[in-house]
Amino acid sequence: MDFEIKNKYDFSDLVKIMKILRSPDGCPWDRVQTHESIRANFIEETYEAIEAIDTKDTALLKEELGDVLMQVIFHSLMEEEVGSFDIDDVCDEVCKKLIVRHPHVFSDTIADTPDEVLKNWDQIKMNTKSQKSQSEVLDSVSKSLPALMYSQKVQHKAAKVGFDFEKTDDALSKVYEELSELKEAINNNDNENISEELGDLLFSVVNVSRFIKVDSERALYDATLKFTDRFSKVEKLCKERNINMAEAPISELDSLWDEVK
Repeated sequence: MDFEIKNKYDFSDLVKIMKILRSPDGCPWDRVQTHESIRANFIEETYEAIEAIDTKDTALLKEELGDVLMQVIFHSLMEEEVGSFDIDDVCDEVCKKLIVRHPHVFSDTIADTPDEVLKNWDQIKMNTKSQKSQSEVLDSVSKSLPALMYSQKVQHKAAKVGFDFEKTDDALSKVYEELSELKEAINNNDNENISEELGDLLFSVVNVSRFIKVDSERALYDATLKFTDRFSKVEKLCKERNINMAEAPISELDSLWDEVK
């Protein structure tokens, strides 16, 4: 095999390793993979990198960023094999994009604040993608994003052109309105509309999160972590007091829940 074992490797070595793994004499698993078959792997590696950021684990972040980079090369190599593009084309395109979208650095445009940079970025993005309407801008938001993140991004883009509530209280009022409509659908056993009304309620809650400058995805994540922590403490109390958690009345479990809070 034409590959040198080193003490220190670089980007080109990673590309070469991936090509070896995809070769006829390489790894049986790697060479049969497709974009679709490793799609979930890409998502998983990205989330593991995010977890390293959240936990401020620098060593883990280095490892997980490597896994994400490997996925980028993996997908690029599949396209190189069919003559579409290669990793150098990927690098070329992103470099050109960064230069075009930063005219205040690489040209003579003036943008002295982050807000001015973002305003220019959005306009340049519309021009380069030949988007002629705000509807096209909204439609360009990736539909593969987690639902809360997707709705938050769509709302943010709509708000940039003035399609938004005037104040937080207006957004909160919409939450109460949607909650009332959901309760009505439930009370009427209106199964056709229950899911729709629940979606409207969640969308309205995301609107509120925007106004109070809270990331809805992060807020729900933290709330879920808090729930699992308290659930664990309740379970521990049940074991200590010989309470069968599965058979205990909800009133007793609620009492224990209040106790651990």
